Amino acid sequence: MEKVKNILKPKPKPQEILRDWQRRLRQECRNIERQIRDIQREEKNVQKAIREAAKRNDMGSAKALAKELVRSRQTVNRLYENKAQLNSISMHLGESVAISRTVGHLSKSAEVMKLVNNLMKAPEVAITMQEFSKEMTKAGVIEEMVNDAVDNALDSEDIEEETEEEIDKVLTAIAGETAAQLPEAVRKEKLKQPATSEDAEENVDDEEELEEIRARLARVRS
Repeated sequence: MEKVKNILKPKPKPQEILRDWQRRLRQECRNIERQIRDIQREEKNVQKAIREAAKRNDMGSAKALAKELVRSRQTVNRLYENKAQLNSISMHLGESVAISRTVGHLSKSAEVMKLVNNLMKAPEVAITMQEFSKEMTKAGVIEEMVNDAVDNALDSEDIEEETEEEIDKVLTAIAGETAAQLPEAVRKEKLKQPATSEDAEENVDDEEELEEIRARLARVRS
């Protein structure tokens, strides 16, 4: 009986399919915007922790946090690129509406195929775009794609070197300013004083707090 119902059920019109895709793309853009806000909110906590680490003259922790901050900013930049490409897909689909009214079916789009292929390599939207790829292939908008391995255009050593430069910049901008505000005598005293058992306990607490901050930031990035 269920099969009979499915056979009798009219197929959705091309315009209806396009509108549904556009609605889902807008929802995906909203999800990205929310993730960006969450990351940026956690970044403020990390910046505060970097300044506090600098005041304690704990530059090792400050640098580790600065590295997390650089990674987060890279993630945010990537998310903005993903959003722009999603909007571009939606725009191209909108242009297809007029064509579909004339020819009565959805036409292939090389540009949509290229954008979908790019986004299938983006970790944040890969699963969603795989679903879109299947639906668009079935509807005849794109051709079936073979999942290629992600092609890293830049050498990994170059990326690592670039990241180190960014970490130093962040550290100078946040920790350097805070360290410079400390009186010279205080800075020298911090360097000369041997670590006591109380200091050791305090350092353990600081490490646990820093690890928690880093974990929160990693969670909102994923």
